[in-house]
Amino acid sequence: MARKINFDPAPSHEREADQASSLPASAKSRPLLGMERSIKQSSALGAISQSLGGMTDKVKRADEIEQKLIEGQVIIELEPSQIDNSFVADRMDASEEQSTAFRELIREHGQNVPILVRPKAGNESRYEVAFGHRRLRAARELGIKVRAVVRQLSDEQLVIAQGQENSGRTDLTFIERARFAARLEDRKFTRETIMAALAVDKAALSRLIAVARRVPAEIIESIGPAPAYGRVRWQELTELLEKQENRSRAERIVSQPDFASLDSDKRFEALMSDIKTRPARVQSENWSTADGTQAARISRGSKRLTMVFDDRTAPKFGDYVKGRLQALYDEFKAENSSA
Repeated sequence: MARKINFDPAPSHEREADQASSLPASAKSRPLLGMERSIKQSSALGAISQSLGGMTDKVKRADEIEQKLIEGQVIIELEPSQIDNSFVADRMDASEEQSTAFRELIREHGQNVPILVRPKAGNESRYEVAFGHRRLRAARELGIKVRAVVRQLSDEQLVIAQGQENSGRTDLTFIERARFAARLEDRKFTRETIMAALAVDKAALSRLIAVARRVPAEIIESIGPAPAYGRVRWQELTELLEKQENRSRAERIVSQPDFASLDSDKRFEALMSDIKTRPARVQSENWSTADGTQAARISRGSKRLTMVFDDRTAPKFGDYVKGRLQALYDEFKAENSSA
């Protein structure tokens, strides 16, 4: 069982509490900006001058938000334009209908659950979302502020929070979790971190990554999240695609315009059905001349007829037929048009 990682600091010891109590309020840690700033107590005016000297408008806004946090207002409101998406995506794009339905839910009932963000490194006025991407997108589209909790998070803590929040709500589909795991591994996160992010054990993580690696990325993207299909069916598809002929067929199927018009589950069904359907057996026969010479071999499939000329038994006959194709076609058209 994967262990969960707590982002909250360990309880302070008495010695640390004594040290903290001896400091002025202005010297305490600034949770939003992530830095320590002590203000000399020579005078109130000196303290104000030092704290405001050289401060830009962006930092002033961050200070206001930080003050709310210090006062215990953990949930704050931010402009969606201040927030960037996570540096590693976990979700696949939702359909327009799903996005519209979620947006209208937020419009009607409001945002009940805050999102989690961290301050953007090197830019105190911007943030990066750990979880709540759909809520953030809805707020952007509605033109409203988004309710958020701001935490100082390392990259590892961010992806663990991102993965565990979705895992806790069983929100990501199997293939989204598989793709997320593979992307984290590509970014050199340890298996332990990825296991914690997805709340899975080592064996389950190996299965997730194996599917994401073995199924071509363009096929996964073309199918989409496929919420109705889990590990068993995706592993079945993975094994089918081990054969090159099946993989080639799959690539042709997903590239067809009508494939994209289906919803994600239907795309998975259609691809599986087509790959598992055995192609019609090709029937072949030799064509011989009146003197018994086997001059060609004819093969017929469901939608194709192929003629192969044998230059060993009938030299140049194939070239002769090739040169008369237009005349033969004209004769064919004339006979069929008069019928």
